[in-house]
Amino acid sequence: MKKSIIFFLLCSLPATCAVSQEKSVIPLKVERGKTLVTVKVGKNVIPDILLDTGFPSDGLMIYNPDYKNAFDLTKAKEFNVHGAGSGEGSKTLMIDSGSFSLGDVKMMNQRIILLQSDTYKGFPSNGVIGYSIFGHYITEFDYDHNTMTLHQAEEIKIDKSWTAMPLYFKDDNIPWVDASVVIEKEKPIKLSMYIDYAAGDAVLLLEKPGMKFNLPKETDDSYLGRGLSGDIHGKTGFISKLILGPYELKHVKAAFAPAEIRSKQENADAILGCGALKRFNLIFDYADKKLYLKPNKHFDDPFD
Repeated sequence: MKKSIIFFLLCSLPATCAVSQEKSVIPLKVERGKTLVTVKVGKNVIPDILLDTGFPSDGLMIYNPDYKNAFDLTKAKEFNVHGAGSGEGSKTLMIDSGSFSLGDVKMMNQRIILLQSDTYKGFPSNGVIGYSIFGHYITEFDYDHNTMTLHQAEEIKIDKSWTAMPLYFKDDNIPWVDASVVIEKEKPIKLSMYIDYAAGDAVLLLEKPGMKFNLPKETDDSYLGRGLSGDIHGKTGFISKLILGPYELKHVKAAFAPAEIRSKQENADAILGCGALKRFNLIFDYADKKLYLKPNKHFDDPFD
């Protein structure tokens, strides 16, 4: 049976995760501003899986067809999924109840989505995972040592060396923060941003009617990447500051794109990406609606 669904509504079926111990430490790979992990399906190891807070359901999407044989597709259903971009979406096969491992954590009853098109052909990652991690664990990122620790809520105590920023959620499981930008020399402009951990940009400012900021005087036309619905074109340029809580990132390379092409989230002013967040060690606590920050050794690295 062939169906058509919206990518951001894939969380209609519940799923569960089982963990073998109270916390698990998992190696990270950081490449091109993105954060990658390795998963195991049966005896098949699939490296370079992209961490994505914008994947709001339990499950795993694989978009490298070389790993198709790792899965039992006898009960897979065909779907069409939509995401960022201006095209029609991508054809997929979906397994309703699969399993895979992340370190010593076994993820059970997971949706596994296999992209059938060559949308991401040549990409340096093989797939994407999100809510299976962020939604079930207090997730700590240590970019000084490139590790991710999955904590159970009852076994972690967060000390005062961390700075907490409020997270909020709307109609799905995607986290939002309020942060500020300074484009040139004006007063800081407070913006409502959702976090897209899969985005390598530090921040992407959405162009739309009534937007709260002006573009920098100098920008370059740029190819910004590819979403499930096609290519994304926009602009890049430097802004004076990106302000997260008490922390100021200066001379930040920002991206700019039409909201109707880049974002499926209503009323978003901007998207906060891993290009900014990887300059901090982080703790995501969805249950308590907090994002904890602590500058790491990359905090003052110049933006390319």
